[in-house]
Amino acid sequence: MPDLSPAKLLFICSQNRWRSLTAERLFDHHPTIAARSAGTEPGARVRVTAGHLGWADTVVVMERKHADYLRQKFPDALAGKRLITLRIPDKFQFMDHILQDLLRERLTEHLGLDW
Repeated sequence: MPDLSPAKLLFICSQNRWRSLTAERLFDHHPTIAARSAGTEPGARVRVTAGHLGWADTVVVMERKHADYLRQKFPDALAGKRLITLRIPDKFQFMDHILQDLLRERLTEHLGLDW
């Protein structure tokens, strides 16, 4: 019997206010993907924990520094997880249309998503 549970994507940026939160919102009503988001910085809206990483099938970071942080801080929780770096700089506001287009383009590139 096929697994019908949604794929679980965790989006990570620095503050969890603009990029990762926008990415999460893109999947609010997606039928086959569940998304959450968190940030790496102490002042993040939601700060990433080992629990977040444990929940996710795939971890998607906006910049290489976020991947480096996760590898250093949570090596065990990250073990066996797919880690994708989108290379999206911190220069967009929440739900910016250019950011949404960039996220869709890069996620399609990496995950083969059909929007």
